[in-house]
Amino acid sequence: MSNASAALQGGKISREEFRRQKDLDAARKAGTAPAAVDEEGNAINPHIPEYITKAPWYADTGKPSLAHQRIGRSDGPALKMDEWYERGQTAGPAAKKYRKGACENCGAMTHKKKDCLERPRKKGAKFTNTNIAPDEVIQNFASDYDSKRDRWNGYDPSSYKNVVDEYEATEAARKKFREEEIDNQTSNADLSTAKKLAKKEKQDNDDDFGSSDEDEDDEDKYAEAADQIGQKLDTKTRITVRNLRIREDTAKYLHNLDADSAYYDPKTRSMRDAPVQGMAPEDMKFAGDNFQRFSGDATNIQKLQMFAWQSAQRGNNVHMLANPTAGELLHKEFQEKKEVLKDTNKSSILARYGGEEHLERLPRELLNGQTEDYVEYSRSGQIVKGREKAVTRSKYDEDVYINNHTAIWGSFYDLSTGQWGFACCHSVLSGSYCTGEAGKTANSSSSVQALLESAAKVKAIEEAGEKERKSLKDEHVENLLKLNGKNKEKDGPIYGNRPDDMLNQDKEIELNRDKLKKALAEEKKRKDLNENEAWEQNKKSKTDVSQEELEAYRLSRQGYDDPMANYKDTEDY
Repeated sequence: MSNASAALQGGKISREEFRRQKDLDAARKAGTAPAAVDEEGNAINPHIPEYITKAPWYADTGKPSLAHQRIGRSDGPALKMDEWYERGQTAGPAAKKYRKGACENCGAMTHKKKDCLERPRKKGAKFTNTNIAPDEVIQNFASDYDSKRDRWNGYDPSSYKNVVDEYEATEAARKKFREEEIDNQTSNADLSTAKKLAKKEKQDNDDDFGSSDEDEDDEDKYAEAADQIGQKLDTKTRITVRNLRIREDTAKYLHNLDADSAYYDPKTRSMRDAPVQGMAPEDMKFAGDNFQRFSGDATNIQKLQMFAWQSAQRGNNVHMLANPTAGELLHKEFQEKKEVLKDTNKSSILARYGGEEHLERLPRELLNGQTEDYVEYSRSGQIVKGREKAVTRSKYDEDVYINNHTAIWGSFYDLSTGQWGFACCHSVLSGSYCTGEAGKTANSSSSVQALLESAAKVKAIEEAGEKERKSLKDEHVENLLKLNGKNKEKDGPIYGNRPDDMLNQDKEIELNRDKLKKALAEEKKRKDLNENEAWEQNKKSKTDVSQEELEAYRLSRQGYDDPMANYKDTEDY
């Protein structure tokens, strides 16, 4: 038990005891050992961290407990709101003589000098035996932590009336003093003299005390000559120079509470744009800082400043702030010279190029004024009586035809190309010469649509010609048929001609087997001959060829792609 208490109190334990304690904690966490029990018999969770279960040194009881983590219980009932000691009450009148054992500073018997709350006197009541303070009422009571520190507990609100009365009396005296000062026209030197005399009299009357609270009232009297915060006040002339807005003025950000209205910068207290849109600036209470900046002589000052800067850059000694009168005179002279130079340039240009008559025009009142001309129209819009008003022309030349054109540029629009042109010749080039109807025909024939149509026609003609045109094969067959009709009287086929059965490819040809064997034997002999022998035999042979000979040639000719080309049959037919 002593080891456990030593461990709980944070004392030193041996290594063996520390190991046992760790093993016990592990067993409790595993559930093999019973949990620790506090003073009230409640089990302590072994999984609670040590920094929570371990009590501080000032609340440690030497036993496992979590009582230091719970709110402490009060032994007795706390004080009520109406139960409090009498604050500031005294026990009877003050004594006339200093009593032994009393406070050496104020002379009260309820406390000593080191506990005295009164201002330390230059000479204490023990030595002067005057102004002895009465004894306070001391009460013994039991209270909790909060009630001890409740600064308003036991406060009597009716006592504040004394503070109000004192303040009103002070203000009345201060006002009366200021009125007398204005009437007497007292100078600052007289005020300082009066202040010194008042201090001297006060020091003579207050020998027992080092200072007095009434000095603060004297300071308030002579503080009227100082300037107040936010304004410069002259007590003689009663003139106040404002550098901040007064409370009666409406703030800039309160003219329009819409979040999307003009931006207000709280740092510089500026709102450049007008807070209300759609209203004349003259009708607004506040039209924005920019309106004030560009109204009155503000623009003239900006022009003067710009003129001074530009003159300084050119080497002239002009400064708006150093010598504003000279700067304004120079700027006036500069404007006059500028107007004279402008008139001179205008007259020189007109004298060289002419055109002064175009600059002379009637006044606007006469151009747009009313006339006495009476015009009467019919229902169809025709003029019945009077003269029609001239059509207002634009600044551009109208009805002016160039390059022999009879229509203006822009009177024709080509849908295929999306370009404007002349309606007289359908030309889309603004500087082209008019070609009349021939130009229309040429443009229509050279358009994309016309070219596509002509290409389609050519294609159709070619297709029709292809259908009508016979192939070489068909012509050859017709020629054979004609020749065959002429040579019908002959028995055998003639060289260069084919019989009717060969012209029809779908009809199967009937061959004589004996003649075919004979033709094959002759073809083999012909192939075995050399070139000279074959030439001599061809001279003696006939010119016509039978169907059996053609078939024998076809069967005996060598096929290079045939895998059985070199095969020889030993059997004879």
